Amino acid sequence: MIPNTVPVNQTPEEKFREYLSSRVKPQRFTEQQREMVRYIFGQHEHFDAEQLMGDMKAAGLVLSRATAYRTLAKLVDAGLLRRLLTGDKSRFEHDYGYPDHDHFHCMKCNKMIEFHLPEVERTLSELAREHGFVASRHNLIVHGTCDPCNQAKTPRRLLDLI
Repeated sequence: MIPNTVPVNQTPEEKFREYLSSRVKPQRFTEQQREMVRYIFGQHEHFDAEQLMGDMKAAGLVLSRATAYRTLAKLVDAGLLRRLLTGDKSRFEHDYGYPDHDHFHCMKCNKMIEFHLPEVERTLSELAREHGFVASRHNLIVHGTCDPCNQAKTPRRLLDLI
C-alpha cells in the first residue's frame, strides 16, 4: 500500500495558480479549473478525461470538454498530475504530494494497483549509474490481469476442468 501523501508547502490549488501566473503569458485561474482541481485532489483515483467529466457531471459540476482536456494538460505540465499510458488511453493520477510508486494495470477491467518496492528504485539507480545515466524519475506499469478478473475466467474446454 502506498502512503497517502508526502509533505508539501502549497495546496494543489495554490500550486496550480502559481503555475498559471508564472507562464510566459500569464493565465487566470478560472472557476471551472478551480472546481476541477478540487474534485481531482478530493480523492485518489486513477482516471481518464472522459471518466472525470462524467464523474464531475454526476456530482453537479459543469465542465466543458475543451476545458477538461486543456486543464489536464496544464496540470501535467505543472507537475500536479502524472499521465499514464495504458493501451489506447491516457490515464491520470496525482503526482504532487504523493510518493513515487509503480503500477499493475489489469488489461481486462482497467484497474490500476499501486505498489512501492524499494528494490526497484535501487536496481534502477544502480543501472543508471553503470550506464552514466542521470535518472530524474521513472514510470513502471506492469500489464496483466488482476485477481478478480483471473477468478472470473471460465473454462471453455473439458480439459480445462481437470
